[in-house]
Amino acid sequence: MKKFSLWGIALMALMVFACSQEEESATPQDEVSPEILNQLKAIGFNTVDFDVKKIETGYIVERDILLTEEQIMNMSPAGTTPTEEHYSTDNLVTGTPRVISVFVNMPQRYRDATDIAIARYNAEPLNLTFQQVGSAAGADMVIQASPFWYFWFGILGSAGFPTAGGDPFNEILLTRQFYDNVVNINGLATTIAHEMGHCIGFRHTDYMDRSFSCGGAPDNEGDGGIGANYIPGTPVGPEAGSWMLACGSPEGDRPFTANDKTALNFLY
Repeated sequence: MKKFSLWGIALMALMVFACSQEEESATPQDEVSPEILNQLKAIGFNTVDFDVKKIETGYIVERDILLTEEQIMNMSPAGTTPTEEHYSTDNLVTGTPRVISVFVNMPQRYRDATDIAIARYNAEPLNLTFQQVGSAAGADMVIQASPFWYFWFGILGSAGFPTAGGDPFNEILLTRQFYDNVVNINGLATTIAHEMGHCIGFRHTDYMDRSFSCGGAPDNEGDGGIGANYIPGTPVGPEAGSWMLACGSPEGDRPFTANDKTALNFLY
């Protein structure tokens, strides 16, 4: 089965995962400038196999990673390829212990899958817990359908990273044409858990070489401005089965591995 890049998701993503007003504000904008493209290439993102799409809030990179122009221009060129396992961004969720409220503005199966993803996080002894809420008002994180044109450009969805103020990224967008027909509800839960992982500061476990899970040529996402900080206690080398791998089948269920749990418990 074809593998899909996950970042919410993601990154990436993943991703940000809809009312008509939101779709209008996120439609494709002008062409991406050579300066942005050159910087993305310099910091290691693949701009050849995956088109970069400019939207009002930033740029969609490698099909599911949402980055602002400021983040892109502040990143450093990719250096020596690291080999360690789990990684986090510089910004993390602060103010813990903390409850993260999640509103799902999608059909029931997505709400059910989100419940499974939340249960996986809440089963760990973390200082972060998640709960579904019935309204977007005041929610820390909203999961909703991506704009219609995401599918045209092969964008699976998108999610971002925590803010400098210590809040989780507040939106996950999922492209329903890719996920509505997923049979395995646990596979859909893995996608959502992955994008939630980005929102609280997790990079792809194989960010230094996406070919580990995506195939193709070696592809380093870069580390610079958003950070790619090794999480102590996790092993050397990318790990098969990790919930934060860059790519995987949308039907594939990847609950937290022992090393995933180590990373979660170290950060939170």
